[in-house]
Amino acid sequence: MLIRVDIEKCTGCGTCVNVCPFGAIILDKEKAIITEACTLCGACVESCPEEAIIDERTREESKEADFKGVWIFAEQSKGKIASVAYELLGIGRKLADELKTELSAVLFGPSSEVEELIKWGADKVYYVNAQEYAYLDDELYSKTLVNLINDYKPEILLAGATAIGRSFIPRVAARLKVGLTADCTALEIDKETGNLLQIRPAFGGNIMATIVSPTSRPQIATVRPRVMKKGEYNPEKKGQIIEVPPLKTSGKVRILERVEDTSFCKVNLQDAKVIVSGGRGLGSPEGFQMLWELANLLGGTVGASRAAVDEGWIPYAHQVGQTGKTVCPKLYIACGISGAVQHLVGMQSSDIIVAINKDANAPIFNVATYGIVGDIKVIVPLLIKKIQEGVAE
Repeated sequence: MLIRVDIEKCTGCGTCVNVCPFGAIILDKEKAIITEACTLCGACVESCPEEAIIDERTREESKEADFKGVWIFAEQSKGKIASVAYELLGIGRKLADELKTELSAVLFGPSSEVEELIKWGADKVYYVNAQEYAYLDDELYSKTLVNLINDYKPEILLAGATAIGRSFIPRVAARLKVGLTADCTALEIDKETGNLLQIRPAFGGNIMATIVSPTSRPQIATVRPRVMKKGEYNPEKKGQIIEVPPLKTSGKVRILERVEDTSFCKVNLQDAKVIVSGGRGLGSPEGFQMLWELANLLGGTVGASRAAVDEGWIPYAHQVGQTGKTVCPKLYIACGISGAVQHLVGMQSSDIIVAINKDANAPIFNVATYGIVGDIKVIVPLLIKKIQEGVAE
């Protein structure tokens, strides 16, 4: 209950009972009791002559004032900072500017790219330059980050919704006893309250939910890779790198060796500049042959909708969407894809979207930069022919 009665102070005068517009307060044994009918209007708090009714929200607001700054967790592998860190700096810079506060990055493990975090927008970097942090250790990472948060009190903490972020950030939230919104696709600041609006797909991607943490700090969210744009790179930007001493104790798990899986060919959709994707509208697995031809001419790769993957026309590694990869190429060509919201979530941040579909009312046209209504089996071969003629010239 966010509004409660201090029984020791309550005299049972009944003033609060009379002023409550919802009849949510009763007297029991000459003590006021707030029932479930309470709407948190606060009328009783102001009217109590003994100041026996306490609004816990006021206390929370005073605690919130102690938290300032936007933090992003910059993950690294083999000393190379992951691209999602620069995407987080882009949205983090925007949020920090709206809140008129600083943007900081947290980096665990040795890296020669720590200065890059400053140039991509960070004002400060909290840096643990220790070999034991080179690889993910859930317990070590979470304890260290919790200590930093308790010491410096950031208002917002963002991390990538990657294997690393999904693994240890929930531990951080649990230790701090605050909420966590996972897999966000958009972040904004509520102009009235200053709270972080955390937007993510819900109910199988059929709706977009906006989640707010009004009474807990820091507000923690993990962000889906490739949905945010990188900020501006400024090679002249200066900032502060704060060396953080490593913890003396290690986690319960020790990494003995890392072995990269080379048993199958990986499709690097997330780094592709051009993606040609196919859906159920192709009609058969043979339809992907012309998509590969077009993609090769454009220097790109091939993606697919879940429908095409479920049909067995192409392996899951090519799937784009909520249950596949989130991509942000310079050019995305959607062939025979209707545009279900689950697919749009994974590709609508692309710079240019070209949609080809025989259904003029297909939802994909709502997000497309250019739309072509027609038969894929006619249009795609024509595109291939025109490009080949241009190359020949």
